[in-house]
Amino acid sequence: MRVIPLFVVLGGWLSMPAFAAEADVLMQRLAAAEKKQSYQGTFVYERNGSFSSHAVWQLADEQQLRERLLQLDGPAAEVVLLNGKIQCATEDMASQVREITPWRQQLEPDVLSKWYDFQVIGESRVAGRPTVALAIRPRDQHRYGFELHLDRETYLPLKSLLLDESGQLLERFQFTHFAPGSAAPSDLKGGADCKPVSLAAEQKEATSTKWRSDWLPDGFQLIDSDVRSSPASKESVTWLSYGDGIARVSVFIEPLGGAVVEDARSQMGPTVAVSKRISTADGDVMVTVVGEVPLGTAERIALSMRSGAGQATQ
Repeated sequence: MRVIPLFVVLGGWLSMPAFAAEADVLMQRLAAAEKKQSYQGTFVYERNGSFSSHAVWQLADEQQLRERLLQLDGPAAEVVLLNGKIQCATEDMASQVREITPWRQQLEPDVLSKWYDFQVIGESRVAGRPTVALAIRPRDQHRYGFELHLDRETYLPLKSLLLDESGQLLERFQFTHFAPGSAAPSDLKGGADCKPVSLAAEQKEATSTKWRSDWLPDGFQLIDSDVRSSPASKESVTWLSYGDGIARVSVFIEPLGGAVVEDARSQMGPTVAVSKRISTADGDVMVTVVGEVPLGTAERIALSMRSGAGQATQ
């Protein structure tokens, strides 16, 4: 059940500056806390009507941050990370890490405040612990908003709700048990099925491409890019990743080589996929945009892709 911002009705406009100031402080504390806390716990993840449960351990010291994530439903699946780099993972688990840990990237509240409003909306309890509820609302229609319930002791998010333009729930991340300061080195060791992952592959530098976007939502910038061969067609597929510090989208561009394909669009929970056929001097290509943004935003990004130098960041 969502926290109802009763203070808007009861407190009146005179309370708004104080709440805004507290919201800014909470965002700063969240940004500082994420990679400096040791803890263990269990959480549930809800998306598109399906649920999964997970155990998580994090051990932080001055030199490194160790993390382990273990899926508790169905076949055992886990991943172990060191300073954000995957050390070992069971099959298919590595690709799921970002989906069920939405606050992995380093937050920069001063920058994010250009694209989002922060607002305290009340007090709550999550996993038996007192929390403060914080709304992160987009300033435009090109991205989604969040509702975070931050632990009063550690300022880590014990619950995160991803909301669409009308405030409807798209995704839920919520701890059912949270114990700060209790992770031990032995907890961070992966099981027998956790297979090593090459650090060289994880640290691969971005590959420059000839593709750019003529339009991006305010605050979105190019984060990463690569060019790879498609296993099916043997053509070179371009991949570009864009983000604003919270929201991210991936763009895939593949030459069609005369193939007849139709435009497509779909949405599963918060994730949308939009494919558009675009004509270029070198032939038609299929541009596919995948990410957690509104469908209209994904379509506009797809139609804005151009072949040439100079990346738009407006």
